[in-house]
This record gives sequence, structure tokens and C-alpha cells, in this order.
Amino acid sequence: MNKLKTMLCAVFTLMLVNITTTAQADSSNFAGPYFGVTASGYGMQLAGSAATSPTAGVYDNDEVSLGQIAAVVGIEVGYALPIGSAFLIDIGGSYHSGEAKMDFHHDGTQVAKNPTEDTDTLTGKDVSFKIDDLVSYYIAPTIVLSDTSSLYVKVGLTEADIGVSGNVTTPGDLSGTTWAIGTRTVLESGIFIKTEAGYTDYNAISARGKGTSIGSNNTYSADPTVAFGTVALGFRF
Repeated sequence: MNKLKTMLCAVFTLMLVNITTTAQADSSNFAGPYFGVTASGYGMQLAGSAATSPTAGVYDNDEVSLGQIAAVVGIEVGYALPIGSAFLIDIGGSYHSGEAKMDFHHDGTQVAKNPTEDTDTLTGKDVSFKIDDLVSYYIAPTIVLSDTSSLYVKVGLTEADIGVSGNVTTPGDLSGTTWAIGTRTVLESGIFIKTEAGYTDYNAISARGKGTSIGSNNTYSADPTVAFGTVALGFRF
């Protein structure tokens, strides 16, 4: 991820330098509202931990790391506002459907315990986090390279729904910052093709037992990060 951050910063600096030196190109070829359909490859890394009590007052701490790769589809809409002949500000949003899941499992046992402790049952403590429905809002400074091609750096806010299974509380939805770099090629007909690569660093999520089959002192957490590559086909109006 650090290499990608460095590359994005370098490209953004290069864009700023080139704004005044780029050959005169017509930013109006890229300006206006647009709509696109996207196909993406998502690589999600989830690092998780669980503190569970298989016996009264004695806790096991488990670390879980999970990598998932999935192909997802989505849509995006936006508006590219020209700022001079060789520069635009692209503002938009996108939605991607997809799912990643992290499972925690621990076999529970019932023993004599302090009355102040939550009761653990004979059933296993099965818990899972499910992440899906990614929504992003972004701004993308864009430099026009020619009458048909452009280069942009994107920063955005991405949110995702969180679902849980097991007798635990439901954490709040995910929220993270997205950074990406991409190119956009627009044909005379208004049809465009975008290619993009980036990553999203999300906030950590956590849950704890509700105090029935899973004691309220049992905790589960996950820290997701997503890297992605996207191709979009759309139309500029």
C-alpha cells in the first residue's frame, strides 16, 4: 500500500507541473455529465481478532487474517467540470455489489464459574462479519493529455454495509478513504473507457456477545483494506 501511496503522490505532482506545459487540448471533450457501467477485481484483506472465553473467566485470544479476491460489477455517475483548456474537476459517485466474509469459530464448554461472569453454553461460538454494497463519493482532479485521453487522481469516501451472524451486537457500517489513479479515453460519439487502480483503507469494526449463548465479555474485531482494479464503459452526455 505504501508504494501505491507514493505513486499517487508522484502522479498528482506531475499533473500539477504539466498543467501549464501540456499542449493545448480541448477539455470540453471530457466535460459534462456521464454514466458508466464498471467491472472490477477486488482484493480484500481482513485482519481480525477474537477474545473468547471457552471456560469461565479464562479467555483465548485468536488472530485471524483472511484474503479474498472477487469480481464485482457496478455503476457510476458524475460530472466533469472544465477548469481551463487542459484541466477538469470530476465529481461523482459509484455503487458496487459484492461480498466478503470473515468467520470466527470457537468450541464452547460449560464449567463452574463466578456468578458475576456471563454464562457460556455448550454450543460453539460461531460469529461472522459480512461486508457488501460499496458506495463511493469522489472528486478527481484530471489533466487532459490529448483531445481523447486524460489522466486523473481520485480521492473519495467509501462506505459499506456490515452484517453479522451469531449472538453478537451489530457494528456500525464501514467507512474509509479511497485513493486511485486512472485514465479516461473519450470517443467523438461520447462513449468513454476508464481504467483505474486504487485502494480503500477502512475503519476497524468490532462486536461483542449479547450475553446469552455468547457472553458480553467476548469481543470480535476486523480491520479491512481493499485494493482494486476497475474498467468502466460509459457515455458522456
